[in-house]
Amino acid sequence: MTSHRFYRQVMENERMVSFTVKVKETDLWIAVDALHFSENLSSLVEKHIWRKRQELEKVINYCPEFQTTMEPFLAENPHELPDIAIQMVRAGNKANVGPMAAVAGIFAELAGKYLLEDAREVIVENGGDIFLQVENTCRVGVYAGNSPLSGKVALEIMPENTPLGICTSSATVGPSYSSGEADAVVVLSPSSPLADAVATSVGNMIDGQKNLEEILQTALQIEGIEGLLIIQGEKMAAQGNIKLVRAENS
Repeated sequence: MTSHRFYRQVMENERMVSFTVKVKETDLWIAVDALHFSENLSSLVEKHIWRKRQELEKVINYCPEFQTTMEPFLAENPHELPDIAIQMVRAGNKANVGPMAAVAGIFAELAGKYLLEDAREVIVENGGDIFLQVENTCRVGVYAGNSPLSGKVALEIMPENTPLGICTSSATVGPSYSSGEADAVVVLSPSSPLADAVATSVGNMIDGQKNLEEILQTALQIEGIEGLLIIQGEKMAAQGNIKLVRAENS
């Protein structure tokens, strides 16, 4: 995904109303079905995200390793952690990375599920990581830095496959850390934090020497992962329950 986030413009939908919410590093673009939009919705979501961020910050203040480790996190008393931290730890441990690899995904999902208490359709994007529940087929564009495939393909998402997390990791786009060489790793899962963590994990594996198909097969063995896409330069590989189509503006 791109750092200036022009892709938010192409996600607009005539059935939905969009707005943004920013709480510290959490920068959400949100669309809800017009029937359930209200002027105070932005404020309500902001308060909800603030509460969840405060829960997470308490964990980090008590245990700084939670934020810094790039390895699976083993809590002494995991049952004492707030739910947001538990979900991040589970996702990171499944993906063999640290819990903060799931942070963008978890906040996208928290905002989305909060809105779905009243709304019927929701799309939440947080730094290129997406949670969505839709009632009609939609397309999500894939942006992959300087790859010639960037902006050329899109994911076609069927409503029966939502709610769904769609998360992206890149070594060439955006501020998130990746030790690999992928222009884009896109992961689909019903769990946005898990998709986020696995995207990071897979992205770290990509270099010029490894077979993309083998990496995909390994990642698909993680319970809860439904589909993956890797773009590296002129190469593209995809496996699982994922449908690729030509981007509308390509």
